[in-house]
Amino acid sequence: MLVIVDATSHQDRSPIAWLVAAARAESVVVSAKAEALVVQLFVSEGRSLVRLARLFVDDRNAAEDIVQEAFLRLARHVERIETVDRAPAYLRSIVLNLARDHNRRGLVSLRHHATRGREVDVDEAPDDRLVRSEEHQRVLEAVRRLPTRQRDCITLRYFEELSIDGIAATLGLSVNSVKTHLQRAMATLDRTLSRS
Repeated sequence: MLVIVDATSHQDRSPIAWLVAAARAESVVVSAKAEALVVQLFVSEGRSLVRLARLFVDDRNAAEDIVQEAFLRLARHVERIETVDRAPAYLRSIVLNLARDHNRRGLVSLRHHATRGREVDVDEAPDDRLVRSEEHQRVLEAVRRLPTRQRDCITLRYFEELSIDGIAATLGLSVNSVKTHLQRAMATLDRTLSRS
């Protein structure tokens, strides 16, 4: 786990504590209740969100940065969440939007460039092994080429294993719209992958 050292207090802080402190430094009021929610979500959803981001970006560091930014935005705007049950959907929505922005601008993590071409003595994460598998890479590339809403629905349904209702809540769509996007995406993927 990443540990960030606060130079002012010289105490080690968890990434989530650092995020809440960063939001407060920007004069954002983060109540103790809101901080508890952010910590709870970090523990329960953090890994899943990194995995989700990895499906959209090729660089694990960029995926982790996206998730960290999503939690920072949550800490800044926690009052927008009407009920605690909606918080995971809100976070997934932020991650999807940040990943799309990342890809739209063609951003690549500087850390990714820094390690290219030299050996890195770090154990490969299971998510990275999944992405490196040739067959999975082929499927991921086909999914990435889908129109935005279809790609989001497929990713949330089959990679994150969300229910149709969960996808609708995350994307702000009707259940029927989610079903339509899933059907169209599956038809496109079937055509694309059967050609190869």
